[in-house]
Amino acid sequence: MHRKEKNENLKSNIRYLIRSRGESQVSLCVASGLTRTTIYNILEGKVSNVQHSTVRKISNFFGVSYEEIERIDFEEKETLERSASIEGNMNPAAVPVLKEGQLISCLDKPIGELVTHFPLTYYFGSAHNMVAVILEYRRYASYGGGDVLIVHKGCVNRVGDHLAYDTGTLRLSIVDGQSIESSGLCVIGYIVEERFNDL
Repeated sequence: MHRKEKNENLKSNIRYLIRSRGESQVSLCVASGLTRTTIYNILEGKVSNVQHSTVRKISNFFGVSYEEIERIDFEEKETLERSASIEGNMNPAAVPVLKEGQLISCLDKPIGELVTHFPLTYYFGSAHNMVAVILEYRRYASYGGGDVLIVHKGCVNRVGDHLAYDTGTLRLSIVDGQSIESSGLCVIGYIVEERFNDL
């Protein structure tokens, strides 16, 4: 695939993902650590070769794979996935279960790959791009070792807890939606469910 085609896919995917996930260019910049100018230049086609590190930060924010964001039309893909499901007769979503120490190294892998390599749990509800994280350490105020968090990757809400990490130390933390912008952390996603000490 030519660079120009990858850039066009990246632009259209960023626009679609911002719109469909209820985000904004500002929230993308704050959570990913990119400047508004960088995002603006990409969306306006003023950058002929987007750096790999920039693409990775954007894909991590939305919880999608680094390779897919430049190659796949997410709007088309998700429209097809929605049209294939029958309302009112939805099966539970299979969610890969990763230990806390495994999560960071797997953030750029698609969920379809993770479900083939890790144990599964199930989430009953409308879901996509979900991952379960087993907390291994007792360093959180509300959660302890062995608790499981079901996280909607790439989703950021203004209320509720979010799983995030420090890009320098790669240490996970729990951040409230209202303090995300001032946290200086990279947000992995919104915690949609907690399971205490047991799957």
